[in-house]
Amino acid sequence: MAGRIRQSDIEEVKSRTNIADVIGEYVTLKSAGVGSVKGLCPFHDERTPSFHVRPQVGFYHCFGCGESGDVITFLQKMDHVTFAEAIERLAQRAGVELHYEDGAGPSVDHGRRSRLLAANKTAEEYFKAQLLSPEAEIGRSFLGARGFDPRAAERFGVGFAPKSWDSLYKHLTRAGFTRDELVTAGLLSQGERGVYDRFRGRLVWPIRDVTGQTVGFGARRLSDDDKGPKYLNTPETPVYHKAQVLYGLDLAKRDISRESQVVVVEGYTDVMACHLAGITTAVATCGTAFGVDHIKVIRRIMGDDSHNGEVVFTFDPDAAGQKAALRAFAEERRFAAQTYVAVAPAGLDPCDLRLKRGDAAVRRLLDQKEPMFEFVIKQTLSQYNLETVEGRAGALRAAAPIVADIRDPSLRPGYTRVLARQLGIDLREVQQAVRAPRQSQPTSRTIEVQPADMPQERAIGIADLPRDPSTRLERDALMAILQHPTAIGEDLVQTAVHTGFTNHALSVIRDAIATHMEAFAASGWLAAISEDVPGPYRDLLHQLAVAPLPERGEEELEAYANDITVSLIERDMLRRKAELLGSLQRHDPKDIDGSRSIQRKLMQLETERRRLRAG
Repeated sequence: MAGRIRQSDIEEVKSRTNIADVIGEYVTLKSAGVGSVKGLCPFHDERTPSFHVRPQVGFYHCFGCGESGDVITFLQKMDHVTFAEAIERLAQRAGVELHYEDGAGPSVDHGRRSRLLAANKTAEEYFKAQLLSPEAEIGRSFLGARGFDPRAAERFGVGFAPKSWDSLYKHLTRAGFTRDELVTAGLLSQGERGVYDRFRGRLVWPIRDVTGQTVGFGARRLSDDDKGPKYLNTPETPVYHKAQVLYGLDLAKRDISRESQVVVVEGYTDVMACHLAGITTAVATCGTAFGVDHIKVIRRIMGDDSHNGEVVFTFDPDAAGQKAALRAFAEERRFAAQTYVAVAPAGLDPCDLRLKRGDAAVRRLLDQKEPMFEFVIKQTLSQYNLETVEGRAGALRAAAPIVADIRDPSLRPGYTRVLARQLGIDLREVQQAVRAPRQSQPTSRTIEVQPADMPQERAIGIADLPRDPSTRLERDALMAILQHPTAIGEDLVQTAVHTGFTNHALSVIRDAIATHMEAFAASGWLAAISEDVPGPYRDLLHQLAVAPLPERGEEELEAYANDITVSLIERDMLRRKAELLGSLQRHDPKDIDGSRSIQRKLMQLETERRRLRAG
């Protein structure tokens, strides 16, 4: 067994890691004020960003589902790795050498994600090297015939799997991987006579996750004597889930985020053709239909929280393409962005379009896009004989719900008129048909999405606090202390967390901070405070640690954090002053010494207040 990683090394890794950089590989983050960024939560489906990250604090929190933690927690939950694996990945990223207790080294659990990823990476390098071999001439010819030169193959990591039963198996076992690891990674298949290479005599494309790690492969048949499917993909493994990966996303994610656009094509060569033609936001599914999990991934990368973005699907005009379009339309409401369909002239896919008409023709494909619902209406009407009364009636029944589902209400009247004109039916009849599904199912598809934005049960949070001035002051001061402790200073914070609070929930947070003042502002300070806070109040702590503060400029923010803390302390001083004045009024005038003692305390309190205000 591996030894336990030294705590000092863990703290060193965390101090050298910017949590926003790590999370930014999975989620597009946008500024939410000084020292704060936010994006769409990767842990639940939502339409507006409620996932906040505070790099200075090293913490994230989602105000929608309540998920929160540090960078280690994030990797554990996102990639389903152990605590030690998360630390090892971050250490490698930050260039920190880890030390293990009892002299042991890193854990070597052969079923772990890191081992499977390493096996895939080694296999990828092997396939790329084999593409240069004499045997791979058939593969190079295939690429060349589709307009892809060696530089294109290198850019997309294309390789070749030799037509052998065990060449990859032998190569990877020499590299230190076990048979069980390779079977688990989907690189070997299990037959009656043992294991053998899954990919043989095929071109191979590496499929990478959003962070750029190779999680699987897609392999294209090249010869007629290969009786397998045209495309063979990695099976489901602990690291490869076809419903959650998109080919080319690692290359496209930066431009998808910057341009708020994604182009969904149907194959690996289509992705290559689009990128080489200048459409660098193209991605493709991997052996499965475009589904809900793919939408969640794209929305996080796009920052899909407004109607400014666009999702463009390219479909073949054949029956299979029409079926794919209808499947995509069924989930269209899950996007905030506008959805479109682009069909190339003569039914060419992007790869063939680039080959026959050049890069400019591929770029023009996006200029020819039409709204998704318009495309679906046309496809629906094409299934009916509009020359007959029965055909027009059937077409109206089928098309009216599509118009009724148009998200932008300002567009519905226009498309209602278009539908009436295409059908040759009286406008009032079409209007009635369009209203009917909306009246019978007023929130049909919206209901499916909305509940995911809020948890079923929720501990106390910021929204549950009273709105009176006293509670607001306590809340804002704790936010400043948790997020910008060094800007306030240890002495002021020490004083602040020993003042009286009116709100019980906030006083629980105050007490936890006071308990950990010996580790003030150190790495892991917030995590230590979180461990001490009782469960029902932990969500409140995490929200206070990431909620945006009102000031925008860096200097203004520091001044605000200091001022709000001073205000909290000054309020407590005024309370103590009122108590002393009350004591003085009630005090026996004959007790001269007692009266003088109270007066000295009042003078001392006033001196403290002036010193506090003077800074």
